[in-house]
Amino acid sequence: MTTTPLPNPLLDFSGLPRFADFAPTLVTPAVDALLSQARETVQLVSGAQTAVSWEAFVEPLEDTTERLARAWGMVGHLNGVADTPELRAVYNENLPKITQFWTELGQNRALYDKYRALQSSPQFAGLSPARKRVVELALQSFRLGGVELESPQRERFMALSERQAALGQKFSENVLDATDAWELLVDDEARLDGLPEDARHAARENAEAAGKPGWRFTLHMPSYLPVMQYASDRALRETAYRAYVTRASAMAAAPAEPERVAALDNAPIIDELLALRAEEARLLGYASFAEVSLVPKMAQSPGQVIEFLRDLAHRARPFAERDLAELRAFARDELGLDELQPWDIAFASERLKEKRYAFSEQEVKQYFPLPRVLSGLFGLVERLFEVRIVEDTTQTWHPDVRFHRIERRSPDADGHHALVGQFYLDLYARPGKRPGAWMDDARARRRLPTTLQTPAAYLSCNFQPPVGGKPATLTHDDVITLFHEFGHGLHHMLTRVDDLAVSGISGVEWDAVELPSQFMENFCWEWDNVSAMSAHVDTGAPLPRPLFDRMLAAKNYQSGLQTLRQIEFALFDMRLHAEWREGLRVQDLLDEVRAEVALLIPPAFNRFQNGFSHIFAGGYAAGYYSYKWAEVLSADAYAAFEEAADAPDPAQALAQTGRRFLDEILAMGGSRPAIESFRAFRGREPQIDALLRHSGMVETAAGVQA
Repeated sequence: MTTTPLPNPLLDFSGLPRFADFAPTLVTPAVDALLSQARETVQLVSGAQTAVSWEAFVEPLEDTTERLARAWGMVGHLNGVADTPELRAVYNENLPKITQFWTELGQNRALYDKYRALQSSPQFAGLSPARKRVVELALQSFRLGGVELESPQRERFMALSERQAALGQKFSENVLDATDAWELLVDDEARLDGLPEDARHAARENAEAAGKPGWRFTLHMPSYLPVMQYASDRALRETAYRAYVTRASAMAAAPAEPERVAALDNAPIIDELLALRAEEARLLGYASFAEVSLVPKMAQSPGQVIEFLRDLAHRARPFAERDLAELRAFARDELGLDELQPWDIAFASERLKEKRYAFSEQEVKQYFPLPRVLSGLFGLVERLFEVRIVEDTTQTWHPDVRFHRIERRSPDADGHHALVGQFYLDLYARPGKRPGAWMDDARARRRLPTTLQTPAAYLSCNFQPPVGGKPATLTHDDVITLFHEFGHGLHHMLTRVDDLAVSGISGVEWDAVELPSQFMENFCWEWDNVSAMSAHVDTGAPLPRPLFDRMLAAKNYQSGLQTLRQIEFALFDMRLHAEWREGLRVQDLLDEVRAEVALLIPPAFNRFQNGFSHIFAGGYAAGYYSYKWAEVLSADAYAAFEEAADAPDPAQALAQTGRRFLDEILAMGGSRPAIESFRAFRGREPQIDALLRHSGMVETAAGVQA
């Protein structure tokens, strides 16, 4: 008996990605086939014989570009979570072809004219608001894609796009490779004094897995952070700190491998990327890349963003100064550290917090085993948004990956719970997986002729895997990270918009896309939710209320310093892209920004920018301010739930508020400007009061409006 071989998984769009059937050798044939199909469709729909109507040219174009995007999205996802030399090679081989296609599409004047004609036609008035938004965003994208350029500027723009894509990928690879390459082997257990037992156990297992003696530490966050927070050995902390802040730079600590250090240095990539971005802006008629970046965002100008950041820095500075003065005095008087070094900050901060609030992060961590946290998170989402979350099965890329589905809570007449969306959870750090936490879409919601395509999301974190036969346990910061990424996932999965380009997170302004994610973080500080998702990993006992109260008291511990740190990154990013000119030294500008807003000045060898993947490889160029910008929106949105909790009938008020948040924010996706969605939910313009209050910065700033 013979069986018919399954088609290339990258060409199979009948369901979810078939990860078990994937091989790097399948990428190039699939990409070539999809590009050929896409170009044929583009040529057909852009021709004069194709009518100017949604059905005649927009839908066929969406069909073909979605197939390409889904296939390449699967490859890109695997490149981020399961990097291998073979996959990296084929990814980089095909990246220029993909970039070229999208650049060509953005410069297709015939298509541009078709969209303009559609917008001017009588049919436009009859389109749904979502489809009108699709047309408006398409025209904006064409203009930013260089459609109005003439040769040779058109060709130069295409070359710029391809080179920038390659440089961004190389930047990301260098950070990953530099992170994976470093290790510290400790053979004297006395040097591990202060480290929590699970961190020691993980380091021992790490060494055994590598076939080495002793304890092995790396620059992956679950290994690095406990060293910085808990290790009493100051030299150990300094060694780890130096390695971390010099990743992917010429300062990296690997004297025996100077050629490898040079190959992983991101400084030349940064300089070239900035020059290319500035040139792109000039070609499009803008004064800077920052102006280009802000065209599709809520903020109106680089000046407005810089003013917003400086105003927030001014408000935060008194609190940050108090934070630092207290930390220095404690380090001097209690720890014998007369001069607080950068590798002492996390250690001294943790000791001070333990003394002031009578708990440690390690103590709290024992109460958050991952299965219990997920149960609590899912329960909250089910209550807020009238859905249910159940385990599901599909092919995955790693044994640790979990898969779930979201369904309507209320069954239909046949007792069937309608599928809303599905998501993958890839939560543990491992070699070959890029650092950080993120959400990406595997598939977007779309109404097809005979069915509804439901969305699917990838949710990725880098938590410490289980050690010693126990479930993985999360720090409270880890819990917040999980809620944050799940908020992005909800934005993608709970949409009710049926048009691909504006369903879920698609079409949402970049500086508003963090609203749902940061909104979800707030629930990590509500007793009912925390109690529901806590159970001691050994005893099963819930988190004691007195311990939670101490955590709550410590919620805004060093919030002034933390706020200034985020503003430092955001102001550096915006000024770098607004002010770049030939000959500008990136380090000089970063030093200037730090002199203006920072209180903690890193040492001269620090090369933070060489690992700043958000702006050099992650789409946040001239957009890192979005975190603080959206935090104003998210804090104000969450304040509506605080108000509901104080209503005469809080249960009913909270249910109504959750339904309204779903209806006006999550369900709407990018089908209308984000500010309109916010106004529809809140009934007014956003205000900064809630952000300042939630951050504990109200002594001198109460009542100030954005």
